[in-house]
Amino acid sequence: MVQWGGFVTVSWHDAPEGHRVKLLDLTLPTPAENLALDEALLEQAESGDGPPEVLRLWESSQAMVVVGRSSRVDDEVDRDACQRMGIPIFRRSSGGAAVVAGPGCLMYAVVLDYQRRPQVQMIQQAHCYVIGMLARAIRPLIPDVSCCGTSDLALHGRKFSGNSLRCKRTHLLYHGTLLYAFPLDLISTCLKQPPRQPEYRQGRNHDDFVANLPLTAEQLRMALIRTWCTDATLGTWPQLRTRELVQQRYSQDSWNLRR
Repeated sequence: MVQWGGFVTVSWHDAPEGHRVKLLDLTLPTPAENLALDEALLEQAESGDGPPEVLRLWESSQAMVVVGRSSRVDDEVDRDACQRMGIPIFRRSSGGAAVVAGPGCLMYAVVLDYQRRPQVQMIQQAHCYVIGMLARAIRPLIPDVSCCGTSDLALHGRKFSGNSLRCKRTHLLYHGTLLYAFPLDLISTCLKQPPRQPEYRQGRNHDDFVANLPLTAEQLRMALIRTWCTDATLGTWPQLRTRELVQQRYSQDSWNLRR
């Protein structure tokens, strides 16, 4: 078990065989497709047309800014800097503040079933559960990893993982970033100081607040796969719904840049 934030959470190692998740290690060609696939996996689980629980791993081949579902882009992002550098801005389906991702930043997503995991029905407990699992995965490699704020992971007080969730009726999507070899200067170039900051940040600017984990992408992948106890690779994924979401949302300025 993992204890954090006053909650005791059950690890996947404690879960019955039937509760283990399917693995989808898949990066699609564009940021829009990758963001759409996370949402499509949640919708598929919600509809009962696919596995109820999935761990997905991916890594964008290009730098990108991703804002939260309710973010005001101009409050969080330096749009002029992004335009000069050719870095696109996208909006995800979950909440939270803007992040910068790309090569050197492993992205993960888990779709979880409330019926199988009743402890994630409450938002605070869901944060504790998933962040606790991420910490459990990494600590055998780096013992000093800590859970900070609402949904961050940090090493010696410097953030390397930001995370957010999207709740639906029977399932939730929890996804986030794991920095390991990312050009950190891009974060301060592309993002303004966030309007909401966790107490542990202590007003630090991005350069003093974020850090890379001293691990490789393969080490992170194996740690997550082992800890989440995936029992099989997902053979198919919701391609049609992913394409529809790209067309309807993730390729549209009306979605990505809305005020």
